[in-house]
Amino acid sequence: MSKRIQFSKTGDSGVLEWVDTAPKAPGSGEVRIANKAVGLNFIDIYFRTGLYPAPSMPSGLGTEGAGVVDAVGEGVTHLKEGDRVAYAQGPLGAYAEMHTLPAAKVIKLPDFIDFETAAASMLKGLTVQYLLRQTYALKGGETILFHAAAGGVGSIACQWAKALGVKLIGTVSSKEKADLAMANGAWATINYSEENVVERVRELTNGEMCDVVYDSVGKDTWEMSLDCLKPRSLMVSFGNASGPVDGVNIGILNQKGALFVTRPSLNGYADTRERFEMMCDDFFGMIKSGKLHIDVANRYPLKDAGKAQDALQSRKTTGSTVLLP
Repeated sequence: MSKRIQFSKTGDSGVLEWVDTAPKAPGSGEVRIANKAVGLNFIDIYFRTGLYPAPSMPSGLGTEGAGVVDAVGEGVTHLKEGDRVAYAQGPLGAYAEMHTLPAAKVIKLPDFIDFETAAASMLKGLTVQYLLRQTYALKGGETILFHAAAGGVGSIACQWAKALGVKLIGTVSSKEKADLAMANGAWATINYSEENVVERVRELTNGEMCDVVYDSVGKDTWEMSLDCLKPRSLMVSFGNASGPVDGVNIGILNQKGALFVTRPSLNGYADTRERFEMMCDDFFGMIKSGKLHIDVANRYPLKDAGKAQDALQSRKTTGSTVLLP
């Protein structure tokens, strides 16, 4: 038997249960991983609250982790028992001592990346990879707005944007978070608790506004984000921290400057083994180059996953959080 976090109904963090479970034997094309560290992400809260429906109940939780291959199913040739690995996709259930998932979603870890760093950054790092290198292929010289710039995704985005020669304006909720975003390479920050974001963007850009806005907040920032864009530029809505964007009249894109909008996800980009490996190689290469440092700022025992989620949801955290089995 091993332990896992599960939930049998949606709701607040109190619905999470720490239970005994029989580890699933890997089937054809699958591997079982003994987790050494598990990643915490906002999408986990979306599943727990029911914003994203779980396939069945009771359900495991989490899609990101790192550990050692414990067992290998039939037909798996690129992994073997004992391999150090990480993953960011696959079936729910990463909040566990053992997790079984398709081998195609698992990547070998290079020696220079430890388990905590991998678990803290796989989903976030690959998210930044597709946002900055694929959704809009930044070449350098652009000005972008990135919400929640001191969070796990934002901290990586600040560093990666600086390495590309991009001016990243980051929104934050406090001076401490502004200082962190600037230390990570943001060109400028805006404290939305005290400043008008649109007016401040206009000042910082001399009225030109932004080439791209990256918005993981959702409902509360949707129109504000559109107002920060140049005509014919791109709005990237990639999260729902304040709730989903809904009830939108598409004509607003024309009214605000013939804008483009997209709602991407990691699964929409890492949709083949070849693309997944390419994205991992790009991300791992940024870490190896020293241009990207992963801040594992918060650690919780796996059994306290609810406390960790509450801290993330209340925006009390900076950097990345890992859960330790």
